[in-house]
Amino acid sequence: MDKNLNALSDEELIAEFQQTNDERAFEILVQRYKNPLTNYVFRFLGDYEACVDVVQETMIKLYRYKDNYTQQAKFSTWIYTIAGNLARTEYRRKKRRSFFSISDYGEEHKTYDIPDESYRPDVMTDSGIKDEIIQKALLKVKEVYREVVILRDIQGLSYEEISEITGLNEGTVKSRINRGRAQLQKLLKDIYND
Repeated sequence: MDKNLNALSDEELIAEFQQTNDERAFEILVQRYKNPLTNYVFRFLGDYEACVDVVQETMIKLYRYKDNYTQQAKFSTWIYTIAGNLARTEYRRKKRRSFFSISDYGEEHKTYDIPDESYRPDVMTDSGIKDEIIQKALLKVKEVYREVVILRDIQGLSYEEISEITGLNEGTVKSRINRGRAQLQKLLKDIYND
């Protein structure tokens, strides 16, 4: 008897994958979440190559640690938590490597900070100039606010889901979303004045 796996919910698919190791269930989950996770991680990092790596690593973790998922949380919350943790780790790693020092061993021993040009949001394009400006502004929003704004306003998740993903209480989530939106609005005021 062949099951129509496409008709199953995310939670039913992960249960099927856990119980039978049916890779078709895994593949359907990957197809359902690949694009939303890519959008989420790209908006957070602003670096497409790093984003692809993070999403791929998320799917590898889904495959390897499928048995760690329990029905206590929605599957979407679980996979966004994995992707969010990996994205935050990558962000911190990139931030540490974005500048490196060159010492001048002359008489004055000057140190110069040289920007790492491999991370240039101005080179990336999306679907037009406004989207590029919005993405650049989003990357200027403080990390703690950016993540929750992306999860709420771009990914459309509930406050409860964001609370579960980030480990923050709902009040903190709402507060950070408001502060993030205010920062973003301030950065984007020129766009809306056109």
